[in-house]
Amino acid sequence: MDAELSFPRCQKCDAGLLLPLSDYGRDGASIRYKAWVCSNPECGFNIRIDNGEITFGRAIGQSFK
Repeated sequence: MDAELSFPRCQKCDAGLLLPLSDYGRDGASIRYKAWVCSNPECGFNIRIDNGEITFGRAIGQSFK
């Protein structure tokens, strides 16, 4: 498998992979890998950067922005 396409295994459930998510900042600049989420829907583990703070384990939900 290509190194760019291999993702780390989730350390919480060991069944899913951590998938990177990107976003856009307030000024429209792209933010690569702002968050990582577990691919296993039963696990729900996530880690993200918000305003320079690292948070993890928050409930995942749909944004209506």
